[in-house]
Amino acid sequence: MDIENYFDFLSPDDIRLKGTRVGIESILYEYIYRDRTPEEIVKHFSSITLEQVYATILYYLHNKEAVSKYIADWLEWGHQQRKAQEMNRHPAATRLQKLRDELETKKQANDPQVSHG
Repeated sequence: MDIENYFDFLSPDDIRLKGTRVGIESILYEYIYRDRTPEEIVKHFSSITLEQVYATILYYLHNKEAVSKYIADWLEWGHQQRKAQEMNRHPAATRLQKLRDELETKKQANDPQVSHG
């Protein structure tokens, strides 16, 4: 079987495991950055098989340069999305953060084990 038959190539920046909504970046992030084994990864995703995880890793190993760029682009996109969210926070999120900060300040002020200086 051709390794590429395991995937749906929806666009240059969207490669998914065939028959699922799981992108190869999700599998490879677990494998590369979290050092998870294929067996651990398959437990993390309910809609994929161990064979699909191994196929994804094999695809990565055979196309390391292109897939590494694909993952780097995905990570950068995620970073940009988080940055945009922080810059355009919903007012409720801002209020919640303010409350959390106030509670933490009170907790520290009332905790005799917290050093103040």
